[in-house]
Amino acid sequence: MSGNQEPILVKEESVVGLPIPLLKLKSWQWWVLVSVNIFFLIGGQAASVLLGRFYYDQGGNSKWMATLVQTAAFPILYIPLLLLPSSSSAESSSEPACSLKYIVLIYVLLGVIIAGDNMLYSVGLLYLSASTYSLICATQLAFNAVFSYFINAQKFTALILNSVVLLSFSAALIALNDDADTPAGVPRSKYIVGFVCTLAASALYSLLLSLMQFSFEKILKRETFSVVLEMQIYTSLVATCVSVIGLFASGEWRTLHGEMEGYHKGQASYVLTLVWTAVTWQVCSVGVVGLIFLVTSLFSNVISTLSLAVTPLAALVVFRDKMSGVKVMAMLIALWGFASYVYQNHIDDLKVRRARQQAQARRVEPPC
Repeated sequence: MSGNQEPILVKEESVVGLPIPLLKLKSWQWWVLVSVNIFFLIGGQAASVLLGRFYYDQGGNSKWMATLVQTAAFPILYIPLLLLPSSSSAESSSEPACSLKYIVLIYVLLGVIIAGDNMLYSVGLLYLSASTYSLICATQLAFNAVFSYFINAQKFTALILNSVVLLSFSAALIALNDDADTPAGVPRSKYIVGFVCTLAASALYSLLLSLMQFSFEKILKRETFSVVLEMQIYTSLVATCVSVIGLFASGEWRTLHGEMEGYHKGQASYVLTLVWTAVTWQVCSVGVVGLIFLVTSLFSNVISTLSLAVTPLAALVVFRDKMSGVKVMAMLIALWGFASYVYQNHIDDLKVRRARQQAQARRVEPPC
């Protein structure tokens, strides 16, 4: 990637591995795609986190079930995949296509990582308060900066660094505003387990984003947006299989019937909670992978961290939570950080377009 993180829409065709259809997009078309994926990520993550908290609060206790629902709804993604044009006719890269065995290896590796990451987050959310959980999750930006530097050759500008700092600070403000440090009834040993699992999950999630970006650019090199859905479908398939194996191997499947009968809101609410949690996680995942494909893994992680500031607003509407002055301040800081990153991409867009116009002008000048 370029040191200035220029958007895909303004990169030259000579850059290896970039999809030609994206290069041909107009600026407003690219921003529409980015905006849709931002909405998917923020809305999906906020809804899934709220439903996850609702599941635990109403009597749910299965960590493997909470892990399974994060990927189990992947079949619904076949609908938009079938509606998209086939990418086989759009292939125009001069490099040979990636062999099937490497594609399978990529999907299996990423799917196993996703399953492990989802399990770590489920354990963390069970044993930690919302404040500690959000604070640790904000560290994923720092982890992503390291992984992006080594894996994706990502560099920082002052505006991007400002965005990372502001969004992390915003998430920290929201986290520290919560009075309770430990959920009721959670012993110190479980608290430590939750802390370590959430920290490890944040690091693993950042590694996953960088590996996805590397796969898109250097290995898969596909030409249409269907590669995003294919990546999500097949990695989710692997992650779901791993979660199902874990659910039965751990013996938690035996407790699910009693868990459903003892659910505070009733059995129908239990089923609907799990179903909609699964759907919203898939919406979130499409946004994550889409932003990696359209921009960078760092941008995807920044937007993911921004959603940590948006979630309290959703809780305010759904659960009638109080919106304190600290939370309002954190929201404003998060929006400032988000605007900083978007403005950096706008500057890069203008610079590269100006350079391309100058290059075209030199090509049409008559020789002396």
